[in-house]
Amino acid sequence: MTPKQAQKLTILDIAKLAGVGKSTVSRVLTHDPRVKPATREKVEQVIRESGYVPSKSAQSMRGGNSRVIGILVSRLDSPSENKAVRGILEVIYAADYDAVIMESQFCTDKTREHIAVLEKRNVDGVIVFGFSGFDCAILDSFTQRAVVIAVDTDSVSSVSYDNKGMIFLAMAQFTGKGLKHISYMGVDPADRTTGQLRLDAYLEACAQQHIEPCYQTGELSYDSAYTLTDAVLSTQTQAIVCASDTLAMGVAKRLQELNRTDVLVSGVGATDLLQFMFPNTFSVDPGYFDAGQRAADLLLQHLRQSADVTHLVQRSCLPF
Repeated sequence: MTPKQAQKLTILDIAKLAGVGKSTVSRVLTHDPRVKPATREKVEQVIRESGYVPSKSAQSMRGGNSRVIGILVSRLDSPSENKAVRGILEVIYAADYDAVIMESQFCTDKTREHIAVLEKRNVDGVIVFGFSGFDCAILDSFTQRAVVIAVDTDSVSSVSYDNKGMIFLAMAQFTGKGLKHISYMGVDPADRTTGQLRLDAYLEACAQQHIEPCYQTGELSYDSAYTLTDAVLSTQTQAIVCASDTLAMGVAKRLQELNRTDVLVSGVGATDLLQFMFPNTFSVDPGYFDAGQRAADLLLQHLRQSADVTHLVQRSCLPF
């Protein structure tokens, strides 16, 4: 059969060739686990031999699975989220799903609007990058078909980052060298994850190691960290732990201008550019790519079977 002839085939044609009902073919195409293995194999063999390619748009209009997953990032220019998205795409492409990527801009109303659009498009499921103030009720229409990344949730499956562990790793690297004058550059605690949780981890590590805390918090930007560096710097300062690589770059730039090559800097994010530009730095790897893969695997489990709400924590590691 030629490709042109295969394109003209319908689900009804496949059903007749396989000797089953039209609904059975639909269930096979949508990977319904209720189809008996022998029946599935018979239908799939006909599909392979005929070269039939199902129309995703037609499946969507019928209310069946569209083989599309919505991905809602908070910022399209976020290096960390881009790494996670690459992990997501690797998994869902291998499972023969397409992706629709949208941006929330940390806005609850915009997130709600995007979710409504994805629901109308009959996407199979959604993966959402959470943010401070994120309301899981927005995902009610995607019950058991959603996974949230970066924030803890109660009603929706999630993959969160080990915010405490990543700061503990950085502090351990410095205290292991015998350093005692360690400052911290963070984000406004109004941001629960990058802000409050990572600051709390720094303060806890200081208490354990009998270190006098010295810290500043501001915006998640190079400029903010650059401007605030002098406030956490003294003649005794030996190292500065930063809540992100973005902040670490701002701090390292200011230290470079002050010719403070004696001060070590750590970041979070495993950004290659950080150590390339500033050799006196290192970055903790939160596992963004792996978190994306785990989120996609978790969502596929929900789509294939009725799985329980699951919460995973992605562990951090050092790049050496």
